[in-house]
Amino acid sequence: MYPSRDRLVIFDADGTLIDSFPVVEHAFMLHGMDIGDLKRFQRRRKLLKYIGGLREFPRNLRQQLGKANRKRFKHTLTDVYRSAAEPFPGMVSLLKQLIAVPDIRVGIVSRNVTMEPEETLRIVLDRFGVDSRALDFLRCIPHGDGKASEFRAIRERFAVNPLRSFACGDEYRDYADASSSGMHAIIASFGFEDHGRLVSDYNVPPELVARTPRELTYLLRHALDLLGPGEGNVHCSDI
Repeated sequence: MYPSRDRLVIFDADGTLIDSFPVVEHAFMLHGMDIGDLKRFQRRRKLLKYIGGLREFPRNLRQQLGKANRKRFKHTLTDVYRSAAEPFPGMVSLLKQLIAVPDIRVGIVSRNVTMEPEETLRIVLDRFGVDSRALDFLRCIPHGDGKASEFRAIRERFAVNPLRSFACGDEYRDYADASSSGMHAIIASFGFEDHGRLVSDYNVPPELVARTPRELTYLLRHALDLLGPGEGNVHCSDI
């Protein structure tokens, strides 16, 4: 049924591989807006994420009205992202390790909202020494779209058993899309949704939620049998 013995790892970009909140925050500031602090941002409902809370809403809404304003902001966000965005600690070495393993297919499926988003992500990865051409795939989909069909298409393209497939993201939708595609999920609570929202509001199993980048890299490497000698004795409570 599955002729391939390969394994598959799909990463989200923003909030999982890349610490993009400071980039968004700076782009907002350059346009006279305020997105608020990370904790409040993580807890906002989806429709209010980029409009702000009660403190920021009036000023942000004025700046985001009009197609021209939104286009200018998107250009600013793209410039800042390409020049200043940084991966979370440990993610560069994790990506390089996965790329180097012959039987692991690894790549990115993202809803990045910059101009020419795939090129944006390639620029950031290349800045940190990750050869984006060595990825098996890099796909950016429209912001409102789900990832389930993309996950399934990638898995079928490489003929990978869903039980040998992993998706790493930072939002409930990433967990839901992975689950509906028959894949395992590891969800970061250091990205765009916090631990309480993921576990308490959306019932994501806490065992699948990583509080730190180090915990996410450990969970994934442990699942893929990529830990070095002695590393398997580390407990998530110690990370």
